[in-house]
Amino acid sequence: MVRPYAIKGKKRKNRGEKYDKEEQEHEEQVEEEEEEEKEPAKRAAIEKTTEEVEGKEEEEGGEAGTDELVGIPIAPPDKKNNKNGVIFVLEKASLEVAKVGKSFQLLNSDDHANFLRKNNKNPADYRPDITHQALLSILDSPVNKAGRLQAVYVRTEKGVLFEVKPHVRIPRTYKRFSGIMLQLLQKLNITAVGKREKLLRVIKNPVTNYFPVNSRKIGFSYSSDKLVKMRKYVDTVGDDVNLVFVVGAMAHGKIEVDYIDDFIAISGYPLSAAMCIARITEALADKWSIL
Repeated sequence: MVRPYAIKGKKRKNRGEKYDKEEQEHEEQVEEEEEEEKEPAKRAAIEKTTEEVEGKEEEEGGEAGTDELVGIPIAPPDKKNNKNGVIFVLEKASLEVAKVGKSFQLLNSDDHANFLRKNNKNPADYRPDITHQALLSILDSPVNKAGRLQAVYVRTEKGVLFEVKPHVRIPRTYKRFSGIMLQLLQKLNITAVGKREKLLRVIKNPVTNYFPVNSRKIGFSYSSDKLVKMRKYVDTVGDDVNLVFVVGAMAHGKIEVDYIDDFIAISGYPLSAAMCIARITEALADKWSIL
């Protein structure tokens, strides 16, 4: 008996669908392998940000790395004050970007603990919230409101150095701050809303290239043998000297840089970066009669 054509055609159709499905799965697997091969190149490109910015940040407008981020307004600076001021440097900031899943994210100990452990890293070392709190303490201080803050520099654990303008308004919430840091480390700079001024920008090392000539670099460490009262210490510094305070923005450890003139301790107890900065700005406000 001859088999009906309808049944024969149906079997061929099913065999063709199975073949197409296997071919599609094979193509998707090839695409995933190609994406994994490109991953190290993307990660290396982020870590080389300091080498790519030489000569780029001085150009005006229309740059590929320039990006406008809504919600970063400019606070009006006090232009009447031309006296010497203060510079803050946050060293060893834990600001590292990595690809988690299908997107790049700023690593932190709360959200990426499992990812960090899988990569043999200690989650306790990834604390970008310390940098966030320190920046808020600096920019919210009366010293900055009075126009005596000259600049803020942040250097990450990976050696990426970037500048934060004194008149920028850092977001209050960590989630928005994390988005800004992620965008900064990828785009290399962030501009003001509707303007070309760069409020945050990655710059070339070393940080000492941006210090005034008549500056005194002061580092802080709980392990220092020189315990001082901050108010008396700043009073001994002349008014013609620019003060540069170097504070660690890491969870634990000691800042190890070779450009510091004096290492001091301002408390008999370990202090957070934000608390240390608060004591510094309070002492400077008293010295300069800022209420």
